Amino acid sequence: MPIDPSTLRVVHYPAPILRAKAQPVHEVTDEVRAVARRMIELMREEEGIGLAAPQVGLPWRLFVVHVPPNDERSPGDDPPTATDAPLVCINPKLTDPSRDLEPFEEGCLSLPDIRGEVRRPTQITLTATGLDGTPFTLRAGGLLARCFQHENDHLDGVLILDRMTQPSKMKNRLAVRELEEGAELL
Repeated sequence: MPIDPSTLRVVHYPAPILRAKAQPVHEVTDEVRAVARRMIELMREEEGIGLAAPQVGLPWRLFVVHVPPNDERSPGDDPPTATDAPLVCINPKLTDPSRDLEPFEEGCLSLPDIRGEVRRPTQITLTATGLDGTPFTLRAGGLLARCFQHENDHLDGVLILDRMTQPSKMKNRLAVRELEEGAELL
């Protein structure tokens, strides 16, 4: 059944799709390209830096990211810590994480008003297919590496709630419960 990208919206926790393992995208079609364009629009509207297909209700292994350059990060860094434009990653795989873990406060468009400290490797290698159907590999650092890891977690049904430090989990207990209870009322 064809997907109308204009109907896509960001889904919120505890929507079951956020806990499901996404399936590979078998072919880069016009539909896949239209969905990716809509995901980029939604990411911008929500003022996010990444969005995974499960977050718009699709069980696809696809995410979009745009970590804009600023005084602290640049696409010219080695490895890059930002992107000049949105990047579409189809069937991504992450490899070669750095050994050093860095704590950083993360939020998530599917978990409104919840932020918590997550420890992640500072560098990672991403291999994915682009919208043109061509595979690419990119070593990333800083916020871009973190964004890749966060979005890739979504493809495996993993949320920041699962990765937060214990103090952050405790701090967010009530907000998480409110999201769960709000969903029960729907």
